[in-house]
Amino acid sequence: MARKLKTFQTSLGFFDLAIAAPSMKAALEAWGADSNLFHQGAAKESDDPDVIEATMDAPGVVLKRPVGSNGPFREHAELPTDLASGSSKKTGRRQPRKPSKRAHNDAADRKAALAFEKEQQRRERERAKEEAARQKERERRQLAVDKAQGVLDAARRKHEEKAADIQQQLKVLEELAQDEEARWEKEKARLEAALRRARG
Repeated sequence: MARKLKTFQTSLGFFDLAIAAPSMKAALEAWGADSNLFHQGAAKESDDPDVIEATMDAPGVVLKRPVGSNGPFREHAELPTDLASGSSKKTGRRQPRKPSKRAHNDAADRKAALAFEKEQQRRERERAKEEAARQKERERRQLAVDKAQGVLDAARRKHEEKAADIQQQLKVLEELAQDEEARWEKEKARLEAALRRARG
């Protein structure tokens, strides 16, 4: 059975946020908060009839308004325009609002709770789709890394084989040079002896 929804509010960045959700945990997940804003005093359950009415009309949808304003909450809100002025239009506590015109009954609560679950499932599908795209990108990158590593390893092996072959050839040439030097020393000694005999 779907749980009854409550309205929660917080401020993140340039916006005040509000959502109709069955629990604080569900609200935090919808806001994408990575810490418990309720325990920190940065979020609360709302008792403002206008905010409650707006969120109950779109359960599970994160509604926004420019931070510090008293305007209505909407799914797509404009950025605040008076941040640089340093003047705040807030003067302490807000005036009490008139009671909501929305008649709350069990059927409306059930309908809102079902709408919240539907929106939550949509968000989860969107997150799963984004995670699948990230996973695909990680796999593509890993394939590219593996391919480049394979090419590097093959080139290194080829270089090492060529270097070993050159070292072998150098060894053979060095032995040939030593043999030639020994042969020349013998021949030079023989020829010098013949030269000395010829000179008498």
